Amino acid sequence: MDKLVIRGGEPLLGTVRVSGAKNAALPCMAAALLTDEPVILENIPQVRDIQTTRNLLAAMGAEVELGYGRAHHRTTLHCKNLSSPEASYELVKTMRSSTLVLGPLVARCGRARVSLPGGCAIGSRPIDMHIKGLEQLGAKITQDHGYVEATADRLKGTEIVFDKITVTGTEDLLMAATLAEGETILQNCAREPEVSDLAALLNKMGAKIEGAGTPTIRVKGVSKLKGAKHRIIPDRIEAGTFLIAGAMTGGDLNIAGCDPTHLGAILGKLKEVGVKTKSTSDSVRVMGDNPFTASDMSTEEFPGFPTDMQAQFMALATQAEGASIITENIFENRFMHAQELVRMGANIKIEGRRAVIRGKTPLSAAAVLASDLRASASLVLAALVADGETIIDRVYHIDRGYEHIEEKLRAVGAQIRRIGEMFPKKAAPARA
Repeated sequence: MDKLVIRGGEPLLGTVRVSGAKNAALPCMAAALLTDEPVILENIPQVRDIQTTRNLLAAMGAEVELGYGRAHHRTTLHCKNLSSPEASYELVKTMRSSTLVLGPLVARCGRARVSLPGGCAIGSRPIDMHIKGLEQLGAKITQDHGYVEATADRLKGTEIVFDKITVTGTEDLLMAATLAEGETILQNCAREPEVSDLAALLNKMGAKIEGAGTPTIRVKGVSKLKGAKHRIIPDRIEAGTFLIAGAMTGGDLNIAGCDPTHLGAILGKLKEVGVKTKSTSDSVRVMGDNPFTASDMSTEEFPGFPTDMQAQFMALATQAEGASIITENIFENRFMHAQELVRMGANIKIEGRRAVIRGKTPLSAAAVLASDLRASASLVLAALVADGETIIDRVYHIDRGYEHIEEKLRAVGAQIRRIGEMFPKKAAPARA
């Protein structure tokens, strides 16, 4: 099993380029199930969750073609013959976004059998709203032996009000509604940039969607969708992680290829703690030459502070003067990284959904364990400023969502290396 070995104390200097957003690419890959024509996706990150989804689509009968050389971030998906509209447990047990294929499959094929989702253990991720919404669209749903089965002759447009904001629920029902008969109105929708990116692809494919990025999305169903070519948006969470890395190490780091309009809450919070940044249309420069001061933070749905940046902000808070209170409003079990940070010298107390971090505390190297994707990122950040050599185990978590993170950090001055089997290896094209 791979480990990352990091010796702290080096400022990060130079330019690091952000990859495409995993959380935008995954629903866009699922959207290819809605048409029998090729869908070409560019700026696809080479991370584990993407490869899992390629394998999943190939198992259903899709032709999956990877680009090589300069085009290695491009994937062509051709779902002409979906011989097996099923997402098996073995393929999706590591990835909670597997439910994104449920809506497209039942809309296109009239049936779907999808394993209940897995992923990191950061809290409950119920798919009740996916199921309730599909039932409102006319699907018949049964659950048995850990699988959800859905059938429908053709979905019928309706009005759906989400009980609470859900990103994957919004995306799943948005895709299903594109092929439904009549108009579907989705209320209390997620407003994340990844939802808007999915809608942009679907409209290129011939869907009729208005309001993506707002709480109300209107979809006029069509009988057929076509192929399209689409470039995935930059990964705002990777950009935010590198921003904090540059700040914590006292570096001068340019985050290139990002979209600062997606980073408003993160940039605002960094300004509060005293971090200097300078934005252009597609980059942010972070200058970590100021001392940090404590600031409270609460995670919220977009445009609020993202839950996927909570662990990284906690690492930053250990180096800020004073007490910071972090409130986690999205997931109830997303403080598992706190105990590992404490092992490195952090002063953190957990009180239910609140964490109290008292700084500034010197961090020292330790052997630590990554519990989930973003937790592993927080341990990397802490290790970059810790005294000595930190060993982070279970880094397969970080490989799910960060493309070659050790190579990117090493290129800007970090002393970081991977021990164990390297990932990702060059994969052969998967074909049905």
